[in-house]
Amino acid sequence: MANPAIYRKRLIPDECILLKDDTVLHRDAEIIVTGWNSLKPRKDLHHGCSCYYLSEGIKVSRFYKEGNTLLFWYCDIVDYAYYEDTDTYIVTDLLADVIVYPDGFVKVVDLDELVTARNSGILTEDMLGKSLLRLDRLLKIIYAGNFPALQKPTEEYLPSTF
Repeated sequence: MANPAIYRKRLIPDECILLKDDTVLHRDAEIIVTGWNSLKPRKDLHHGCSCYYLSEGIKVSRFYKEGNTLLFWYCDIVDYAYYEDTDTYIVTDLLADVIVYPDGFVKVVDLDELVTARNSGILTEDMLGKSLLRLDRLLKIIYAGNFPALQKPTEEYLPSTF
């Protein structure tokens, strides 16, 4: 499998980083699954596995402590652009995030950043609409008890595989 270039574009702070150390574990027309180590060393977060749901605009990540203890699932609301000629994805974080803890507790975070980004002109009205609609769809999946289906691709790859 060819390894595409994947960039993480953040609006707050403004940055676009090549995820050069991420390992692509699986890729097809619908999803990309990657394994990774924390970009910046932290005591709590050591490594993880992410699944980019390309058509859904959702990235579901399993965050692990050192020793492979699951911290939580972190769900980013995203948009992406794909450039076939260079096999490059630019994944833009649309700010709203959902954390799902192993005990089932759900926490929605960073909604204040949507307002800040929209008021400052960083986030367009179209991007705001995509973010909120995708967040709504993700929460409906979680509340309906269907989140395990989104977790499955990240569970197929154990942390020791990357």
